[in-house]
Parts: sequence; structure tokens; C-alpha cells
Amino acid sequence: MSGWLLILTLLMLGGILSTLGDRLGSKVGKARLSLFNLRPRKTAVVITALTGSLISAISLGLMLLVSERLRVGLFELDQLQERLRDGRQALSRSQADLQRSQGDLERNRQELKTNQQALKVSRFERNRALEGRQAAITSERKVTQALSQAQRRVEDLRQVLQPLQNQRRRLEAERDRLTKEVRGRDAEIQRTEKQLAGVQTRIDASAKELKELEGKVIALRRGDVLIASGQPLAMGRIKLGRQEDGRQAIDTLLQQANASAFRLLLPGQKADRQILLVPRSDIERLDQAIRKPGVWVVTIRSAANILRGEQRVLAFPDLRPNRSVVRRGDVLARTVLDGDVRSPEEVRSRLNLLLAAAFTQVQRQGTLMDGLQVDGADFNRLGLTLSQRPEGVRATVEAVALANADTPDPIAVELRWKP
Repeated sequence: MSGWLLILTLLMLGGILSTLGDRLGSKVGKARLSLFNLRPRKTAVVITALTGSLISAISLGLMLLVSERLRVGLFELDQLQERLRDGRQALSRSQADLQRSQGDLERNRQELKTNQQALKVSRFERNRALEGRQAAITSERKVTQALSQAQRRVEDLRQVLQPLQNQRRRLEAERDRLTKEVRGRDAEIQRTEKQLAGVQTRIDASAKELKELEGKVIALRRGDVLIASGQPLAMGRIKLGRQEDGRQAIDTLLQQANASAFRLLLPGQKADRQILLVPRSDIERLDQAIRKPGVWVVTIRSAANILRGEQRVLAFPDLRPNRSVVRRGDVLARTVLDGDVRSPEEVRSRLNLLLAAAFTQVQRQGTLMDGLQVDGADFNRLGLTLSQRPEGVRATVEAVALANADTPDPIAVELRWKP
């Protein structure tokens, strides 16, 4: 309902109720009614006042009934004012927060710009770091390759060093043995010096005969060398079961050496006399040495070059402990043939070098043999196979021992190809 209509209704209702109140007061006054023991006049005034109050109450009730805004303004005004104050305070706080947020937003914008600049710088640094990392990875790969090559080189050196260390230990043992022998020989030299005075007389007596022989020797030296210095005449492995067997083994070995010297120096003649001369002191030292526990290898070697026409062979015994030189399956030497090494001459030359390296290795390990035993047919067949292999194919060839061999034993070797 609109306000003007409400006001018009109130005015009409006030006029009607006023008229009714006035008439009611007049009737009460005329009727001279009395309420609560009041005078009629005062009763009329009370009735008129009640009628006015009723008019006000009805007007107010009608207004409250018709207008929701009036009801709200009359009964909820304090709450609305309180809410308004709270809203204004909240608005003030919101505006302050808004200002702070705007300040924070501005700061964030500045920080964002700074971060964007820092991001550009960090991207540039990251690109540089990536480039550095790539360079480091490349360098690491090169270092890894160099390390692998160094490790392979170390393994090769270890394979070469192991035989050298074994040889060093053997040489040290040989040095100790020779030191003991030198000490023994020093004692013998002292004894020999005592005998030197007596021998000097015999030397003087033989001087004339020596001069005569010198001419013959000079003539003989112009001939052929039948026995070279250090050439083995006999070799044997000795392990004594009883002490008295030592001299018998030495005599047997000397007889074999004498027969070998006869075959070389006087071929076709019967070995019916002793042409091998070995110093008695050497034989006695040999007899004492082989009495020690163990297996010994004794070699009777020529002490000088013997020419055609000479009738005596001066020799000396060579004593070494028997030891294992190779085991079956040991790789004595190895060589690699590149893809372009395919001609028969080159292949044969490389195989001969491989055998020479294998022989050098077994000499370092203590063999007394003058060479290796190799099947010639297998050697030629392998050379033909390697020369006919496809172009560009590398081949690894190894010299492998076929059987166990000790110091005096021959060493059989087989060449094996690993594509």
C-alpha cells in the first residue's frame, strides 16, 4: 500500500473515530453515567480520553499491519543501526584491507617484474650450465675412454709383470745359491793357493811343451767348431732315494756326456776312452749339492769351443733345481693380426715372431731346452687359413702349451686362432 493512501485512510479513520468518541462522550455526559465512582463529567472525560487512545492504538495497529517498513523501523531500528555501524566498520576494514591488498598487489607486481628478470638471467645461466654440463659429459666420456685404455694397459702390464716377478724370484734364488757356491769356492781357492806353489814347478816344466802346442792350437783354431762353448753334452733329472746313489748318477751322466762328445768330436769311432775332462772339485761339489732334498737337473756343458782335430773336451756341470716351467693350457704369448695383414709372407713372419716370443717366455720361466716343439703341418695350415680370412677381420693368435713341462722337459706348443 502506498504512503498517501495510508495517510488518507488514517485521516478518515481518525475523523470517524473522533466523531464516534465525541458522540459517545456526549451520550455519557447526558446520561450522567458514573464509572469507578467518578463524577459524570469526569467520567465523560475518561471516556473521551479512552476513545482518543483507542483511535491512536487503532491507527498505529493499522499502520503496523499494513506497512512492513514501519514494523521494521519501529521494532528493529536499534538492530539495524547496530548492523549499519558494523557494516560501516567492516566497510572501513575492507577498504583498509583493499588498500593493503592493492599495496601488496603493487609489490607483487614489482616482485613479478624482478622475478621475470631473474628468470631471464636464470634461463641464461641454465643454458650456460647445460652447455657446461654437456662439455663436462663429453670430457667425462673422453676420460672414461682414456681410463679404459689405461686399465687395459695395466692388465697387459700385469700379464707381462707376473712372469718377470717369477723370473726375479728365481734369479734371487739362483743368486743366493751362487753366493753360497762363491763362498765355497773362496774356501777352495784358499786351499788351492797352498797347492799353487807345488803346481808352479809343474807349470815351469810344462812351459816348453806349451809353446810347442801353441803352434798346433793356432793351426787348429782355423778349423771348424764341432762343440760350442756352453753346449749341453748330457742332461738328467736326479732325485736321490739313498745317499750312495748320488755318485752313481753322476758317473752315469758323465759317461753319457763322454759318449756324446765322442759322437761330435770323433764320429764313427768307438767311445773306448775318456776324452771328457771335468774338474774333480766340480764333481765333489755336485755330489754334495744333489744330496739335498729335492729334484735336481744336472747338465754337463762344454767349457770352450772345441775345434776339429782336438782330442780333449773340457766340461763343467750345471746344477739347477727342477721346477715347473709351464702347465697345459698356459698362454705363453699372444699377437693380434690386423685386417690388412693377409699376405702369406706377413702372416708367416708374425707367426714366427709369436713363436720367438713364446720361446723367450719359457726361457724366462727356466727351461733348458733350445727350442719349442711345433707341428709343422699345423703351422702351415694355420698360416694358410689366416692369409685366406676375409678382408678387415682381425685375428688374435695365441701360443698355448700342450702339456706340463719341467726344467729339462721339451715344450710342445700349439698355435690357436681366435677370430
